[in-house]
Amino acid sequence: MAELRLLGVRWVSPSAYVLRLERGALQFEPGQYVTLGVAGSTARREYSIYSGCGDPYLEVLIKQVEGGSVSHQLARLPAGAALECDGPFGYFTIPPARRAEPLLFIASGTGIAPFRSLVRSRPSMNYRLLHGVRNAAERYDSAQYPADRYLACLSRVAAADAPPGSYRGRVTDYLRGHPAAPGTACYLCGNSEMIFAAFDILKKQGIAGADLFAEVYF
Repeated sequence: MAELRLLGVRWVSPSAYVLRLERGALQFEPGQYVTLGVAGSTARREYSIYSGCGDPYLEVLIKQVEGGSVSHQLARLPAGAALECDGPFGYFTIPPARRAEPLLFIASGTGIAPFRSLVRSRPSMNYRLLHGVRNAAERYDSAQYPADRYLACLSRVAAADAPPGSYRGRVTDYLRGHPAAPGTACYLCGNSEMIFAAFDILKKQGIAGADLFAEVYF
């Protein structure tokens, strides 16, 4: 377990923020996660890495949840605070043989974190990223993705409030109306309800089980 210093907190919505830490000697594959907690505390949480392999710092994307003691505690830390980091862990990664294939990334909420790490690390991949959120404020760092590769699916907005280029409806609604091409490798990250529903849709569209990969947040 390494002790890392906090470089800063950057809010990306009224309820979510990016924690930036010294990277130290940490090496990881995009798509992996770490466990974090305040030094000296026994409370730890798992967070997907948000930064890219080439970034000189480590970032994680955190949503404040009601009753979530760790998410609120981390948001209030001053720069220079010490955190304990363990990892990296996990296998939600893309092997070299698949990186040239058509890739469909499907995220809900903060489940976009591993995909941002993947895109920052390997921007030349042939990918499309669907991000299911409630409203436009939750399109975390959406301007960092090429417009033709990122689509926000907004489930709780009126037509007048939907930004240009977005989709009004759940990400699963979009999938039903826009079938994935057979042979597309589909990676899903977020809440279990979305993932299970999307799996059923994609399988009915002809996506093989060997081309479906998931990281379930809750």
